[in-house]
Amino acid sequence: MTKTVHTTVKTKTVPYDVAEQLRTPEEMAAYLSAWLEKAPDDTAGIARALGDISRSKDMLSKLR
Repeated sequence: MTKTVHTTVKTKTVPYDVAEQLRTPEEMAAYLSAWLEKAPDDTAGIARALGDISRSKDMLSKLR
C-alpha cells in the first residue's frame, strides 16, 4: 500500500501600499479617476483611494 504525502508550499508575500507609487499629481488624479470610473457606487473604495492619495502627499512632503 502506497502512502500519499501532501506538501504545502507557502507563498511569500510582501506588504504593498499604493500610496508609495503615487508620485505626481497626474498619477493621483488618474488613480482617483479610475476608481470613479470603474466603481462609482463604491463609496468605501473611493474613500480608500482618497486616503491613499492623502498618505502619498504626506509621504512626499516629508521627503522635501
